[in-house]
Amino acid sequence: MAGMLMRVLTVILVFTLAGCGDDRPDKIAKYQQLSQQRLDTLSKMLNDGQIRNANLLKQYVQVLEKQKPDLSPLLNELATDATNRGPMFTSLTRRLTDSQNPANYVDLDEQLAEVENLYQAADPSIFNDMLSDPLNVVADMSDGTLARVNSISREAAALANGAEDFGAGSQLVGNPAYGSWQTGSNGMSFWAWYGMYSMFSNLTRGPIGYDRWSSRRNYSYYNDVGRYRYTSPKQARAQTQTYERTKKQFNAQGKKFDSPYAKSRTGSTSLSRQSSSTPKASSTGRTASSKSKFRSNYSKDSSFRNSSSRTTRGVRRGK
Repeated sequence: MAGMLMRVLTVILVFTLAGCGDDRPDKIAKYQQLSQQRLDTLSKMLNDGQIRNANLLKQYVQVLEKQKPDLSPLLNELATDATNRGPMFTSLTRRLTDSQNPANYVDLDEQLAEVENLYQAADPSIFNDMLSDPLNVVADMSDGTLARVNSISREAAALANGAEDFGAGSQLVGNPAYGSWQTGSNGMSFWAWYGMYSMFSNLTRGPIGYDRWSSRRNYSYYNDVGRYRYTSPKQARAQTQTYERTKKQFNAQGKKFDSPYAKSRTGSTSLSRQSSSTPKASSTGRTASSKSKFRSNYSKDSSFRNSSSRTTRGVRRGK
């Protein structure tokens, strides 16, 4: 009896010591602090005109407004992404706020992965690359007057990827900052724009269906490079549900359906080193355990400061 009691106490002691050694809460708190610092830096850089693609976005909008004044409301909405009031920046601040509540996550691994992703997403160089999507939307709407940035031409990308032309705003389709996949009365999913972005619907031939878009979409920074960093766990689960539901419908018809992220599309050029090292998300939007995730090289305050100063100069020189 005494031997059995000793074994039970030993097991309890082992689990207690293991629990005491869990450093994930400390890492989460550290990344929350660092992410806030980066967001503050990024906000200041946007306000001071130090993010190259943000400056170009403002300039492109001004040029296109003169060409197509009827699109002014939509263009002005796109221009907000060049500020700290735009959907891309505010989505990061909202996710950081959400990260304070553990109830928003399945477990500590998911919470830790989220704050690591936020820290990377707030990197000024990566955010600059992310802005290539709304910037190239405006470029494509100019009918060739304005050049694309960080991307090959629309025609070259369509040829390389066997892609369909889904019309103006197609680079933003799939990005939860601008819209979401909704289910129609026929059970199929289609893209629904948020707010003023719904004006894109007037510039296309009809609703963009998830099934067609998945197999025929073209390159965009979000969908092919940045999705891992610019998607919250909740948004990733919604993407997975849309995929699983569509796959089930296709399977019922004896057809095969692949995730829109099963393969990356060709099209990026001159991306930052930071973007090039960003890992890809899984094909269905599921997140792996934090042990297999990309680990930040900037886990210390001093490294953060050094990285920030290098990034500022790099963005100013950007191509």
